[in-house]
Amino acid sequence: MTSPDAENVVYTAEFMDGPLEGQTDTRVLLHGKHDARISMLAAVGGMESLFWYDEVDSRDVQGRAHVRYRFDAGDSDPFESTEETD
Repeated sequence: MTSPDAENVVYTAEFMDGPLEGQTDTRVLLHGKHDARISMLAAVGGMESLFWYDEVDSRDVQGRAHVRYRFDAGDSDPFESTEETD
């Protein structure tokens, strides 16, 4: 059973772009703060890759911290974009 304060130790991470665009993740606050930079391991095209994301902004959504992150392509493993280029 979780305590009523359980919501105060987690936050929602939203990925704005990159290979995880549009996805969200529930993450744990460390010392009451969210991470300014996070890494995510994901399978893209059948290969596991490490992706880095940096904080863009944060806000409170219905009493829970909600942080948006932007993809850092320079520090991340390469991946093939599904976007068409001209």
